[in-house]
Amino acid sequence: MQRQVVSFHYVLRDEAGEVVDASSKENPITFLEGSGMIIDGLEKALHDMAVGEQRKVSLEPEDAYGAYDERQVQEVDRSVLPVDEVKVGDMFQAGQDRHSPIVRVIEVTEEKVKLDANHPMAGKRLFFDVEVVEKRDATEEEIAHGHVHGPGGHQH
Repeated sequence: MQRQVVSFHYVLRDEAGEVVDASSKENPITFLEGSGMIIDGLEKALHDMAVGEQRKVSLEPEDAYGAYDERQVQEVDRSVLPVDEVKVGDMFQAGQDRHSPIVRVIEVTEEKVKLDANHPMAGKRLFFDVEVVEKRDATEEEIAHGHVHGPGGHQH
């Protein structure tokens, strides 16, 4: 089966109905199916949609950013952080490698800081309003490179 390049608009809401994120009407999100650029549950829903179709998509955590994992929460001495001032909500890369996880500060005491390496949306149900604006077959070059080329994608 031919892989597709899909462009879509979205509005993401949390369980309370609050808007968490949205695409801009001028710039739809464009991705190559199977590239890992968007969460699996949303990619599966978009795959079955036609151009111009709008749909409400609700995703359980396992189809989105996964379950919240308490093992990803760790308390460290403030002295190991790369800055002197730290507050709840700050984010840091946990190591020097560009693949090191991003951690979020969730608690600060005088000597310790509690860090959470879970994705901020882990363990949460997500609610999307989506509209597919374009679909086309991916080129051999896009499949080989693992990303979209041209408008909405990567330019070489």
